[in-house]
Amino acid sequence: MKKYEVVLNEEQRQYLQRLISRGSAPARSIRRAYILLKSDTSSEGAGWSYKEIIQSFNVSAPTIADVRRKFVKEGLESAIFRKKPDREYPRKLDEEAEAHLIALVCSKPPEGKEKWTLRLLANKMVELGYVEKVSHETVRQVLKKRTQVLAEEELGYTKGR
Repeated sequence: MKKYEVVLNEEQRQYLQRLISRGSAPARSIRRAYILLKSDTSSEGAGWSYKEIIQSFNVSAPTIADVRRKFVKEGLESAIFRKKPDREYPRKLDEEAEAHLIALVCSKPPEGKEKWTLRLLANKMVELGYVEKVSHETVRQVLKKRTQVLAEEELGYTKGR
């Protein structure tokens, strides 16, 4: 296993300390921050060995190697946080189609049905010409998203908006 030497500057060390002390980051990121801090071989760093880190943080040697490698090759952010997906997925329903879907949900279900199902809603959206095709899963995701937005607005909570 090739060893990558981690040498943190003061700014990086403070950033990692803040990340850990706040405790609001994902557990994976906090654990990786600890690995970097304990792997730091600078004069202010701990310079722990693989064995010491494994025992203290209950992580595997490949995890330590991966964190160190990413830090050396790609930088601090890459070593701590997950990479965002490269692929972007186009929206199946635009805002207008979503509005029609919401209106459809609020309307009376078809004759002989007690309530709307996801498949009935998807078929009705195609039948009414709002979209060429749409799956029941897309309908579910849109309704779930809208329900969450309404609940957040009701509570006065806006996450990242």
